[in-house]
Amino acid sequence: MLVNGRVVSELTSIDGLPDGVTLSTLHEAFPEAPRRGPIPQLRSANFEVRTLLTPQSIHTGNPFVSLNTAFFEDALVLHVAPNTIVERPLHVLFVTMDAHGRAILSTPRFFVVVGDHSQVSIVESFASLGGGAVLTNAVTEVMVGADALIDHVKVQRESPAAFHTASMFVNLRRGSTFSSRALSFGGRIARNDIVAVLGGEGAECTLNGLYVAGGQTLIDTHTTIDHAQPHCPSHEVYKGILGGHAKAVFNGKIIVRPDAQKTDAKQTNKALLLSDSAQINTKPQLEIFADDVKCTHGAAIGQLDEDAMFYLRARGISEVDAKSLLIHAFAAEVLGGVKVEAVRARAFAVLEEQLAIAHQQDL
Repeated sequence: MLVNGRVVSELTSIDGLPDGVTLSTLHEAFPEAPRRGPIPQLRSANFEVRTLLTPQSIHTGNPFVSLNTAFFEDALVLHVAPNTIVERPLHVLFVTMDAHGRAILSTPRFFVVVGDHSQVSIVESFASLGGGAVLTNAVTEVMVGADALIDHVKVQRESPAAFHTASMFVNLRRGSTFSSRALSFGGRIARNDIVAVLGGEGAECTLNGLYVAGGQTLIDTHTTIDHAQPHCPSHEVYKGILGGHAKAVFNGKIIVRPDAQKTDAKQTNKALLLSDSAQINTKPQLEIFADDVKCTHGAAIGQLDEDAMFYLRARGISEVDAKSLLIHAFAAEVLGGVKVEAVRARAFAVLEEQLAIAHQQDL
């Protein structure tokens, strides 16, 4: 568990971790690491952690990463040794607390290194306590070993006064698989930047997400899937449910490098607007430099289907329940894919809470 960006050992449980799984702070793993500022490439007998897991041009061009690098004091390091199967999901909780109503900057850093032929499920949860304005600026860096598999879920449910920016960088090696679902339910402004580099032949990446917003909330999502090697499939589905005066931005970029022949990339962005004042700006983007590829993208924005509403109302279902059924069906494509049962059930419960608020306050 991290509170205001710092690892709290007494609130962190490592009981029951299987052999081959190590959870430590960065300075426990690497005492020679500087206490502030950029971290050089660090090595030990077992594994390596690098601040730049993605190409230099992408990593240094992100101002939120630079802000995190300037202010974070320690980081959480998760290492899964080669040939290790972690059967139970690992849950990392990030909590930001205001200091008696004063604004707080929290800069958590999380390194994940998964060895070759290993498998693990990781859940990242972000929450805030107190009613003051807080800024959580998180960075997660993931190295996926050859033929390894990571199932990742991020749940962001911070207070309406909170500001949230998060950057995740993923580097996939040969034959590896990375699947992520980002669920955003809170915050005044929430931004997610995700960069996945398919750096090994046969690597596969899935980036899915659901964001639900109302009031004056802004949800900002920027994803980049960089196909650097051949025979790499990628899948991306992002869905938004917006009401009130909420706004959303989605920019999904797929890059296919010259050597990335036989790429198969699919991207979809859909948004459901529950009020006339809600709006979304979406920009699917393809940059293709190879000729033997299959790449598709699509975007759709609309309101609840009137014919479907009429069909349900004609069978005695109330208007509120009919809307709820259609919204649940819309969200199920993303939420239903969450493999951790407890997280999936809780996500549907939070969605139900949001719909109840929508009924009372027009979201």
